[in-house]
Amino acid sequence: MPTAVINPRIRGFICTTAHPAGCAANVRTLIDLARAGGPGKGLGTVLVVGSSAGFGLASLATSIFGYGADAVGVCFERPAAGDKPGTAGFYNLAEMHRQAKTAGRKLTTINGDAFSHAIKQQAIAALKALGRPVDLVVYSLASPKRKDPDSDTVWGSVLKPLGDAYTAKTVDLDSDQIKDVTLVTATAEEKAGTIKVMGGEDWKLWIDVLAEAGLLAPTCRTVAYSYIGPKVTHPIYRAGTIGAAKDHLEATGRELNVRLAKTGGGAWVSVNKALVTQASSAIPVVPLYIALLYKVMKTKGSHEETGEQIVRLFKDHLAPGRQPKLDEQGRIRVDDWEMDPVVQAEVDRLWQSVTSDNLQSCSDYAGFKTGFRRLFGFEVPGIDYAAPVELGAELA
Repeated sequence: MPTAVINPRIRGFICTTAHPAGCAANVRTLIDLARAGGPGKGLGTVLVVGSSAGFGLASLATSIFGYGADAVGVCFERPAAGDKPGTAGFYNLAEMHRQAKTAGRKLTTINGDAFSHAIKQQAIAALKALGRPVDLVVYSLASPKRKDPDSDTVWGSVLKPLGDAYTAKTVDLDSDQIKDVTLVTATAEEKAGTIKVMGGEDWKLWIDVLAEAGLLAPTCRTVAYSYIGPKVTHPIYRAGTIGAAKDHLEATGRELNVRLAKTGGGAWVSVNKALVTQASSAIPVVPLYIALLYKVMKTKGSHEETGEQIVRLFKDHLAPGRQPKLDEQGRIRVDDWEMDPVVQAEVDRLWQSVTSDNLQSCSDYAGFKTGFRRLFGFEVPGIDYAAPVELGAELA
């Protein structure tokens, strides 16, 4: 099996390498959090769409190791090829498979385009092989594009305002300098494409095919993940194209909830906290906001990483026997600590004063950059990055 010394190759919000040992260590941390936060049993079968990273990966770990589930995960990741390492998501799931096997739990990964009919049917076959209906469906798919499953049409998502052009400060992730960025108004076609990619249509299609296959348990619950954010990102996020897609996602959740509640189940959108992800790093303005937010929340003692956030979501809202606490629009809110008025007031104060000169002291920008590298298995404590590491891994 090929081995190599792997170093991070980063340009802006893109990292083209991943470290297998660092990714494996990250997954073991998620599993430790799940075991500490869950009762160890309670869930039978779980489907996670978008299972290889971020909230989806944490949901997979929490379901299996916190609540004793067998699981099917759907992802779109690349294995190693020769001396070229695989993606971080592939290494994440390889370790999840190893740990699930050791724990005596069943985990099947379907690797391909989750929007397609073929991958949905592969997931259906894997779930049928488990011999039980699905108790929980987690929809955590993040993709910049979506191919229509019935045609050659490809939709793309954009991050643009729907009103006037928007100018705000952001941080250049290559130069570590703060500068202004302007985003122009989206076209009607761009808005429609973003809704197609990031709205609720595909979530509903997954529930439809599960129902048609007789795989929804009577009390099946499903959750999709969303974000609202602060006033500084409102014009480009919640009031922009992404916000239109999230509105569609939430409307879909309400529709599915009416349907599933008839037999004792439910469907909800969970609004989660801002965290360092590859997606969030690509959004202008957001990395600077996250760096300031981390500074405030770490000082306040209320900061959560992805695993801690999902453990709390399950414990307080999604675990068997728990009734989700909802806001006035029917959403679960685990962004509550982020949106605490005291936290937001301090972030806003820092936003007004942060400059390139005081960026490091005014914010947790160093923590942001470390968090980004750790997504790909770098800067993880305890890993010898000077040592060659095996590149190959299996999802079995």
